Parts: sequence; C-alpha cells; structure tokens
Amino acid sequence: MQDVAEPVPATTTPGAEQIEVRQFRFERPPGGTTLLLVRHGESAPARSDRPFPLVDGHGDPELDPHGVLQASLVAERLSQPRRGESISAIYVTNLCRTSQTAAPLAAALSITPVVEADLREVHLGEWEGGTYRIRLREGGPIVDRLVREGRWDVVPGAEPDEAFISRIRRGIERIAAANRDSLVAVFTHGGVIGRIVAEIAQSRPMLFSSAENASITELLVTPERWVLRSFNDTAHLESL
Repeated sequence: MQDVAEPVPATTTPGAEQIEVRQFRFERPPGGTTLLLVRHGESAPARSDRPFPLVDGHGDPELDPHGVLQASLVAERLSQPRRGESISAIYVTNLCRTSQTAAPLAAALSITPVVEADLREVHLGEWEGGTYRIRLREGGPIVDRLVREGRWDVVPGAEPDEAFISRIRRGIERIAAANRDSLVAVFTHGGVIGRIVAEIAQSRPMLFSSAENASITELLVTPERWVLRSFNDTAHLESL
C-alpha cells in the first residue's frame, strides 16, 4: 500500500484570537431588488372554433376556474411577510390572465398593480390566439424543430429570440430601478420566466419553459447582475 503523508498541523501564533466563522446565509445586497416572478394561473382552454381575443397581436384568454383558485392560493401565500419583509409593489403585464391572477393579492395588500407590458408573453406569430396549443398537440415538422432547437422563433412569424430577451431585460431593469432594497411580486408568463432563467444559466432559450401555472420563481436583481434564488416553487398549490 502506498504511504499516505501525515497532514501538517496548522500553526498558530501564541495568544492569537481564535476566529469562528458560521456558514454563510444569503442576504440581499444593498441596492438589490427581490422579484417574485409568478406565472399566471391556468387560462381558458384553446378551441379551434373560437380563437382567443388578441391584445396587440397576443392571445388574451381569461383565467379558467381552476386558475382562479390558483390565484387565491398565491395570494394566501404571498400576503404573509417573507423573511420579515412584505411585498411593496405588484406588477402585471397587459394580458388579462396576469392581472386576474394578481387581483386577490392586490386586494389583500391594498396595492394597485402596475402594468409592465415588456414582460408579456413571447409573440407566437401565426400560432397566436390559442393555435400554439393545438399545433403542439397535433405535432408535425415545425413542432419537431421547435423541440429540437429549443427556440420559440422557429414558429412562422414568431418574435425573434433576441428581441424577446431584449424587452424582458428592459422590463426587469425598470422594475428593479424603481424598487431598490425591496420585495416585489411580478405576475408574468411561462415563456418569460423560462427565458429569464435560461439567460442566467446561459442555456438554450426554451430549456426552462416548464414553470407550472401559479408557480413562484425568485430572482435577485442588482445593478451588476441577476441571481436565480429559486425556480418553479409550487408548495402553495399542494392542496389542489
């Protein structure tokens, strides 16, 4: 058996003060903003005979009754202080499923939501109005390519990925700049949350586009960087 060298004992200066360092516990740095990214609740089913109404070209379905229940559970959880800190602002997009999901929390905290349109869902071109869900179920060459390449913009007429992440950055940075040293709730969309996480991880754009409806993802934003603290937290939905 090969000999193993004996460890060299640490040397200390006689009379020197001993230092005890506990394991690091995360604290938000000064000037940072904690964003709780909440995906909207489940929206109404897509129907081939009745496309969703459009807002600025984006499908705008209302919440399904199940989504309304999810919204109440989000409010129940987020209306309680988090690590001794309460939510000081609520943001929604210009699509009604986010404002409907945010409504119970806004009422509980007596906060008027602010619209941040740049955090609306990715635009799906010819597959808007609910067509995306139907095409995804049907399959086909474009769906195969979508899965293989992991980019929304393989859909005909869809928003280019560079434009999508650019407007997301604008929206996040505006919110952070207006809410330094604060905790805010941002009700947004699955594609947006997934693209933010992919940007931090430097992965394919769609790799993290699996956040559940009404899930919570925690993001720390500082002037220097974005830090992912948690992804797809659904503990409040366990009763469903």
